[in-house]
Amino acid sequence: MKTIKLIDMTLALLPTLRQGALTFKEKLEIARGLDRLKVDGIELAPTDGGKADQLAGKTIAAMVSSPLIAQVDVANGDVAATWESVRGAKQPRLNLLAPLSPALMEYTCHKKAPAMLEAIRAQVAKARGLCENVEFTAVDATRAEGEFLCQAISAAIAAGANRVTLCDTAGVLLSEEFGSFLSGVQMCVPELEGVELFVQPSDALGTGVACAAAAIVGGAAGVKCSAVSAGYPTLQQLARLVEVKGPQLDIACGLRTTELNRVVGQLEKLLQAKNDTDSPLSNVAVGDTAGVTLDEGDDISEVIKVVRQLGYDLSEEDNAKVFEAFKRVARRKHFVGTRELDAIIASTALQVPSTYHIESYVINSGNVITATANILLGRGEEKLRGVGVGDGPIDAAFLAIEQIIGHHYELDDFQIQTVTEGRDAMGSALVKLRAGGRVYSGNGISTDIIGASIRAYISALNKIVYEEA
Repeated sequence: MKTIKLIDMTLALLPTLRQGALTFKEKLEIARGLDRLKVDGIELAPTDGGKADQLAGKTIAAMVSSPLIAQVDVANGDVAATWESVRGAKQPRLNLLAPLSPALMEYTCHKKAPAMLEAIRAQVAKARGLCENVEFTAVDATRAEGEFLCQAISAAIAAGANRVTLCDTAGVLLSEEFGSFLSGVQMCVPELEGVELFVQPSDALGTGVACAAAAIVGGAAGVKCSAVSAGYPTLQQLARLVEVKGPQLDIACGLRTTELNRVVGQLEKLLQAKNDTDSPLSNVAVGDTAGVTLDEGDDISEVIKVVRQLGYDLSEEDNAKVFEAFKRVARRKHFVGTRELDAIIASTALQVPSTYHIESYVINSGNVITATANILLGRGEEKLRGVGVGDGPIDAAFLAIEQIIGHHYELDDFQIQTVTEGRDAMGSALVKLRAGGRVYSGNGISTDIIGASIRAYISALNKIVYEEA
């Protein structure tokens, strides 16, 4: 029985799936969900070369056990930078994307056929010099000129590609036509027998699954798809195909179908949520999202691995400080979870002088009025005031601070917990802000939980200001 491979492109298709950018934490949640399903590959979108994309790639690479595939644009992509972002994965792969139809070559790359062939040879060879597993994806292959398509595939294989993907990007073929197209390419390029052949059929005509089935019958090793509906066959549709037609086609897949509906439902809910950029508290997940626990027996490499999974990029000195503090806490407890580790990082890593400090704050809130915050901060000899109106007192306070500093930072996480018991219990707040692709955390403690939250935000803000200066 043939086991077909299913590669999920949800993370690569994010710009088309949701209006507004996803937060760093949301991308990690999607990757975790796909990894639980045991898909045969998780594909990432091309990076823009920024620190945020590189950090997201590195964090996902350290977190998932599934093969991780990073897309690179053949025309102008940075192969080396992309490789650096995923090289830490257990099974990394570089995927070189080249538009091969005349229209797309001219419109997106401003290249003629000969120049595109040279770019394919150069970029694929460069990728193979860095990574053992290199894929070549023929974008809009079904509208490419037949001779040129075969030349491009042959050039990519000769340069080192060991997987080829053919795309019906425009969605112009029915299932029988797709099967014939695939057979024609296989006859034209005999070198395909020595590499894995994948297909990426469109579902524009509602025939995506039928085209996938035709390709599998025609010898394709796998199919590119997405967990949620995005114009391509979905994981659920292909799992159903294998369930119903598996015995007849003599095929199976390694997908963990028992969790499929639940995970897909979670991802759909996440992607349908509106990204409310007006509120600092939007899209903040509270809790032990990484689901990781450590104990006294874990060495510094294991602790720092979890630190990176949480999104931090610390210096060696700060890593050592965090590990020492972790050991002290671990001796007193049976285990240390991600909440405790967050608090350790906030209180030990990147301790800096206070650029901003709290002079005073007045909060008005209730069930019949809109929450407002009037905050006065000191910066040297200056006194800076901000007024915020928000969805609750803490949201209003954070908006007032943003008004003072004139900048909005992504709130990566926000946690509140009690430190002591009784009516005069101390509350601890943890705030994690993201700036320039890095996470900065601050901790605040007070009997007033709103005051603790403001102090935590200012603590994280001071670390950002110090680093930027």
